[in-house]
Amino acid sequence: MRMRDRAAWDRVRRANQEWLKPWDATRPPGAEERPSSYSALVRMLQRQARQGRMLPWFVTYDFAAEREAEGLRPTGGPQLAGQLTVSGIVGGSASCGQIGYWIDQRLAGRGIIPTAVALATDYCFAVMRLHRIEIAIRPENERSLRVVEKLGFRPEGLRPRYLHIDGDWRDHLVFALNAEEVPGGMLKRWLASRKNDHGAA
Repeated sequence: MRMRDRAAWDRVRRANQEWLKPWDATRPPGAEERPSSYSALVRMLQRQARQGRMLPWFVTYDFAAEREAEGLRPTGGPQLAGQLTVSGIVGGSASCGQIGYWIDQRLAGRGIIPTAVALATDYCFAVMRLHRIEIAIRPENERSLRVVEKLGFRPEGLRPRYLHIDGDWRDHLVFALNAEEVPGGMLKRWLASRKNDHGAA
């Protein structure tokens, strides 16, 4: 995330306010206030990134490439589609991190977030040398549950009232993968499964 991306961030977040509200993290009573502006948010995330505790990434989608693949004149180009954050990164005997994400509603269902999660997982395992990646999802979030299902994340059960979301403590289902479960890389496995699905169709 960069300061110069503010206009795109504001536009996409405004357009998706109602779509994202049931899944957005909130602060419980008495907790430290969230950053009051986009610039404060970026500064906080970049500070945590420098400390090795977080990887705050934007997800972009290339509309020009899509048009070209359809035989149309390529116009447009990469645009902000969502966000993926690897947080809670710890080393040592735990060596793990947690992935969270959101996407622009108009781009949901195109395989963008599964691809982004696969890329992030590969980076965490191959570059960060983490051993475990975890994703926590509200049981009601059917679209997000399909992401971990498509990617083969292992279900580990329910954590009652685990995270403060949309104004209250919410139950979450937890899914995880260890590095040795994807020896060839998550992206390679995901793209192969998509190819097989299209071939079967």
